[in-house]
Order: sequence, then structure tokens, then C-alpha cells
Amino acid sequence: MSAIPTQQKALFLESKFGQFAVRTTEVPKPAADAVLVKIEATALNPLDWKVQAYGVVVEVYPTILGFDGAGTVVAVGENVSSFNVGDRVIVQGWFDLAKGSVHGTFLEYFDTPAKFVAKVPDSISFDEAATIPSGLATAVFPLYNPTGNDLFSSAKLVPPWVAGGRGKYAGTPILVIAGATSIGQFVIQLARLSGFSPIITTASLHNAAFLKSLGATHVLDRKLPAEQLKAEATKLGGGLFPYVYDAVSLSDTLELGLALTAPKGDFVAVLSGAELRAANPDTDKQIHSAHGLFATPVNHEIGASLLAALPGLLESGDLKPNRPEVLPGGLNGVVGGLERLKKDQVSGVKLVVRPRET
Repeated sequence: MSAIPTQQKALFLESKFGQFAVRTTEVPKPAADAVLVKIEATALNPLDWKVQAYGVVVEVYPTILGFDGAGTVVAVGENVSSFNVGDRVIVQGWFDLAKGSVHGTFLEYFDTPAKFVAKVPDSISFDEAATIPSGLATAVFPLYNPTGNDLFSSAKLVPPWVAGGRGKYAGTPILVIAGATSIGQFVIQLARLSGFSPIITTASLHNAAFLKSLGATHVLDRKLPAEQLKAEATKLGGGLFPYVYDAVSLSDTLELGLALTAPKGDFVAVLSGAELRAANPDTDKQIHSAHGLFATPVNHEIGASLLAALPGLLESGDLKPNRPEVLPGGLNGVVGGLERLKKDQVSGVKLVVRPRET
């Protein structure tokens, strides 16, 4: 490995509602239980533009956003034995709501506790690997977390990578709204591994063949009127669904998803479930909000289980990453990419940048 520099380029969001700027900052040294990773690829998420546009989550500025990365371990803390210099890994950025701070991946060198890192097989490129952490975690945790709490509850399904989990839900229908999203693609694959059938999803029809390759049995045109979607979904599923995962959670999809969830069924939304529960106080349906951060304590147990199983799931092809679209210009490419996400101009791919090309 070449020597680790003392300075690196990073993309800063300068202030609340402010502008992004690439500038240099220190390269951190890993703490005793941490690793330092040279980021080869980092992916863009809707949360990145929402922080800038709405001023949510973050109070401490300037800040570095970015919640998904992949790269090579270049240094390990003195207590770390699970990783070695040269290992190919995925990492996840995180936020601390109490402090209003973010520890993000839009930079060249990222330090993180080793317990939140997973190795990736050589068969997966860094660009592909960077699409995995947040999308997969957000799919997994509200479905399979055995603990869960009031804020981040879960359907408490048995994960398909543990003993007795593979195929456990054979013959049980599931509905995935917005299957072509990053999260939706992982939900479909997990549903397939868990044995769910039929696996019905909504998407733009140009993504139908791709989503069927991941495990969807039926793809309904997301542009259909709500009443028609309800009629077609219930016909295919044999009635209302015991499990519905809304991977986009817009006002119309939330309404549709909740309406299609069976009494006492589980409905997952990728935003705060508290507001949904407040709006539906008399519902007997279980409403769960997806929260895909490995660093959040409620997710530590399921996160450790997932990260341990992940190299094998990727190696076997049981789980496939999203299809990456690499934006030119390194970190300078993030701003234009976030604009596209904001305008809903991304479909079936995950936008990725390579910091070293900055």
C-alpha cells in the first residue's frame, strides 16, 4: 500500500440550506476499534439532498454527507483483528440526531468502527459494492430485526440467512411498492430468499424484466390509477397483503400501501411511522418506519448478523447489488446527481462517484 496522506479532498455542505464545496481536510487516524478505509466509490441517497433542501437531521456545519461507501482498508486500530490492510470492504456513513452531526462518506478516507464494516468478494466491483449498505440495511431492519422498539419497530420475520429462515414464508404473498428503487430491489431479493410468493411489485414497466430477474413474480405499472392498482394487486395476491413494504413513501403510495395491508398485517414505510400512526389511530395494522443505520443501537444485533452473512450472500449471488451509474468528476459530480434524485430522474440504478477522480 502507498503511504497514507495527511490531507484529503472532501465534499462539504457549508451551512444549513447552503452550498456544496470540495476542499481539503485532515485524514483521520483510526481509533483502537476502528478501521481507516480509502473510499473507491460512494453512492448518493435521497437523504443527501433532503438535508440540504429541508435543513433536516444536521445542526453542525460545515458537514460531510454521504451514507454509502466501498473501498480498501488502509489502516486498522490496535484492537482490530477482524480486518487487515488491503481488505475490500463496504462502509456506511451515519448521523447522530441528538448531536445533529453526520459522519459521511463523500471524501477520500473514511474512519469507522470495525463492527459496522463487511468484506466484499472480488466478484463485486467497488462501484457495485457502494450501492449496498444503506439500501440493504433499510430493507432488512424493519422486516427482520428481532428486537425493534417503539420508534423503530419491526415485523420480526426470521432472516433468510439464519437457520430455518431460508424459504420459511413459502406461499405468503408480499407487496413491494416502488420495486425499482435501491431499497425496493433489496426487499424483492430478501422476499425471494424468505420464500414469499407471490412477490408483487409496482414500478415503471421498462424495469419489469429486471425486477423479475431479482425475484418479483408480478410487476404492476406504477402509473395506473390507485383503484386499478388495488384491484390488480388484490386479485394477484388473493386479497389484502399480510406484508407490504413501501420503498418510496410518497403521500399516494402510503395511502395505497396502507389500504392494501391486511388487518393485523405489517406495513413498512421509509419515513417516520409516528405520523402515519397518528393519522390512523384506530388501525389494527402494524406500521413500521424503516431506519437503515448500522450505528443506531436498536440495529446492532440484526446489523452484526447481516454483516457476518453478507460476504457469503454476495459470493453465492443470492444477493445482487444495485446497478451503478458512475457520475464523472469525482466528488464534483455529487451536486448534479443530487439534482437528478430530487427531480425523480433516476430509475433502476444507483448513482455513484469515485472520490479519487475529483
